Amino acid sequence: MKRQIWALMTGSMMTIGLFGIASQAAATATVEVYKSPTCGCCAKWVDHMRDHGFTVNTHDVGNKEIRKKSGISESLGSCHTALVNGYAIEGHVPAPDIIRLLKEKPKAVGLSVPDMPHGTPGMEGARSDPYNVLLIKERDEQRKDTTIYNRYDPYAKKAQPAEPVVDSDKNSSVMRLK
Repeated sequence: MKRQIWALMTGSMMTIGLFGIASQAAATATVEVYKSPTCGCCAKWVDHMRDHGFTVNTHDVGNKEIRKKSGISESLGSCHTALVNGYAIEGHVPAPDIIRLLKEKPKAVGLSVPDMPHGTPGMEGARSDPYNVLLIKERDEQRKDTTIYNRYDPYAKKAQPAEPVVDSDKNSSVMRLK
């Protein structure tokens, strides 16, 4: 019995250690960002990525050429394109979604948050709009053909536990069967 417990504990510790190493490796990857030299929201997204442990190299040359070369269609376009570990990242994709992508390693071109939705990393402000992070599976895939990888909705109601019904009128005229 002691051997089984010891084996279980050892296996659990190894699993936890491997998950820690995997998340650390994902967060320490180098990201190459192609952006406009004058775009402030791109610089804020770069800061967001660095805050999550990524090493970021910026290339102030615009992103149209690298977007096309990476196989991202115009319908999925945004203001900057990043490359990390063989994946293309288009727009203001949150770092936790990129870390998840690097852990799961799906067969895909990469991720996109098309356009520039308010409330995304780098686009923070007084307004936050719902948006989706899209998984691009094939080169030159159109927005309508992508898969939703994650949803962000600041207006979605959180699940509330149901409140118990209180019978305040014990002498009501409702007949109850026993």
